[in-house]
Amino acid sequence: MLSFTRTRTQQRSNRSMSLGALCILMLKQSPNFNVPSQFSRHEPGVTHVLVTGGAGYIGSHAALRLLKDSYRVTIVVHKIFSENAFDAVMHFAAVAYVGESTLDPLNYGSSWSKTLIYSSTCATYGEPEKMPITEETPQLPINPYGKAKKMAEDMILDFHKNSDMAVMILRYFNVIGSDPEGRLGEAPRPELREHGRISGACFDAARGIIPGLKVRGTDYNTSDGTCIRDYIDVTDLVDAHVKALEKAKPKHVGIYNVGTGRGRSVKEFVEACKKATGVPIKVDFLPRRPGDYAEVYSEPTKIKNELNWTAKHTDLQESLQVAWRWQKAHLNGYGTPLVMSA
Repeated sequence: MLSFTRTRTQQRSNRSMSLGALCILMLKQSPNFNVPSQFSRHEPGVTHVLVTGGAGYIGSHAALRLLKDSYRVTIVVHKIFSENAFDAVMHFAAVAYVGESTLDPLNYGSSWSKTLIYSSTCATYGEPEKMPITEETPQLPINPYGKAKKMAEDMILDFHKNSDMAVMILRYFNVIGSDPEGRLGEAPRPELREHGRISGACFDAARGIIPGLKVRGTDYNTSDGTCIRDYIDVTDLVDAHVKALEKAKPKHVGIYNVGTGRGRSVKEFVEACKKATGVPIKVDFLPRRPGDYAEVYSEPTKIKNELNWTAKHTDLQESLQVAWRWQKAHLNGYGTPLVMSA
């Protein structure tokens, strides 16, 4: 267990934590606290947040933001609930790759706690008939990742019917970008690179790690035949989580889409990545990938009105340029620093 107040955290998350789902859990103090520590009691004026998956892509950015906002942050756990008095938990320990979920669906089960605020995904909607997606759009997931998230949402809502827990469900869209100050970036484990985000594949191609970028599916019913996605910068996503934490109320359920409200095609994304990196990335067009859907983008009006949240980092090329700077400065991820020449 690592505890910090305004301290930077960069630790690899344990594989055993990977069955969780992206969420914030609001916890009551357990009546069984019997191991005293400096964190075993609530302190007036201090909000103590447990972050699991805090060394992951989104979780690390969230932990950094919480520290900046003067929250007390604890990363990863052992006997954590019996030894500490937490005011909130941010749980980012999850495997979140659609491609891998179709190959290994049993790894996409979810775990949850009594009282929580849960951050979910647009994958629970599947392939809706109408765009944009609102919070009332039917949830019909088509891949194991989306199904697992939907299952967790259902369990949370069922439990809430007979409890006083505060619930804020955030369904986020496709995450890109990095910390604007260059302190954090995305560095997936090697075995997950093939199933990772399109931004990671673009950067790998630009760095020569892979010979080119593989675009799967050019026959979708979209303007250019490739998938349409709503790309949300990780900085904006973290801001939405903090606002949800601030607005959470006991006995209340809030469900929100977290996106920009604008869809971009994969071809648009690739062109933006080429400009951001300055590399003429080779692109191979291949058949569709199982579990993908044609078009998904959000209607973010509800989160704007109720949480006062709006995406600010909406320039696709700029978000990719920020992420690319981190990639060039961290060729070995969080390992021994290697710097790429300009």
